[in-house]
Amino acid sequence: MTARKVLLLIIDGVSDRPCSELGRLTPLQAARTPILDRITAEGVSGIMDTIGPGIRPGSDTSHLSLLGYPPEQYYTGRGPLEAAGTGISMEPGMVGFRCNYATIDESGRVIDRRAGRIHHTSPLSEEVEGKVDLSSFGVEVLFRSGAGHRAALAFRGAGLGACVSSNDPKKEGIQPPAFLPLRDSAADRKTTEALNEFIRQSLPILAKHTLNQDRRKRGLPLANMILVRGAGQMGTYEPFSERYGLSGSVISAATLITGIGKSLGLRYVPVEGATGSSDTNLEGKVKAALTELKEQDFVLLNIKGADEAGHDGHAIEKKNFIEHIDAALEPLLYTDECLIVICADHSTPCSIRDHSADPVPLVIWGDDVRTDAVMQFDEVACAQGGLNRITGHSLMPIICDLINRAKKYGA
Repeated sequence: MTARKVLLLIIDGVSDRPCSELGRLTPLQAARTPILDRITAEGVSGIMDTIGPGIRPGSDTSHLSLLGYPPEQYYTGRGPLEAAGTGISMEPGMVGFRCNYATIDESGRVIDRRAGRIHHTSPLSEEVEGKVDLSSFGVEVLFRSGAGHRAALAFRGAGLGACVSSNDPKKEGIQPPAFLPLRDSAADRKTTEALNEFIRQSLPILAKHTLNQDRRKRGLPLANMILVRGAGQMGTYEPFSERYGLSGSVISAATLITGIGKSLGLRYVPVEGATGSSDTNLEGKVKAALTELKEQDFVLLNIKGADEAGHDGHAIEKKNFIEHIDAALEPLLYTDECLIVICADHSTPCSIRDHSADPVPLVIWGDDVRTDAVMQFDEVACAQGGLNRITGHSLMPIICDLINRAKKYGA
């Protein structure tokens, strides 16, 4: 029977390179993954360059590509997507930024770019948004907390530009630089001046906040600085439902992925205990996805923790988390009339602690799918699969064909 529904499971950053700690195996190869391996044995697999061969994908550009929105056409920067993910209603022309709460010392030098990986910063963000006044620039400030130490900032107003520098020094022991325009334009200068004033006004607000006073008493890093980067103007996106004729939902603890989904018109589904880290509620996310598929045609489910382990260079932790993911996926084996697509958005090798251009494994499972001889879900085995090596922008056309939603090309 041809599937009617689609679950696209993106295991963020799960693919890797051989790790010495794992006997020159990747975490996927070393992990015990009976559920993923069964899905692979019963499906068709391949490897995928989510953007193109040799191109290191960002999580933002790769997800756009996988959803069939060419990043070279739609991507305007990470900031507006992060802002949308925090609940800010982003409109075309607004400027968005991704932010970190950070710790600075008495001389103004950054001593912790993540403020001790602080959580529950909403009281700080609410006070900053309520007290910073940029009306003299004709700018409305919207500032919201994201997951952990992350936050998002948006400016609404006329004549704003997005070609501006960051105040994030990228390393510790350095004072955050002032914002500068990267083009000689009045719009970029206006945004730069508003950003510098935003930081100036926010510093005393953060320093005096009771949350930081309490952290000082407890000897914890203060969240007394906001690092801002990833500027971009909000673009216009064709709604997913119009592009494919499919209703859809997004389930993700990462504000970036939530923001992409919201920007495309996907329904956001919160899950209690979903953190975007290895302590996330995996079972709850899978259950929520299956529940959504009762009403929706398409569900995007993002699981993030393996990517964090790759960025931290922790191969064994990455392997262990992959095994936890696998155990949580067992309910997928009992779905009816559903196409299950599992892949990564990019590789995050522990050896380089960053994204790489290595292709990612991909498997598609469903009643009407041709099977191949691949028996294991990993970077090497899937390279022998029937899908061969594809690019990310081919994924949605393949999915639409397998659920009989593709349009014929020609007579």
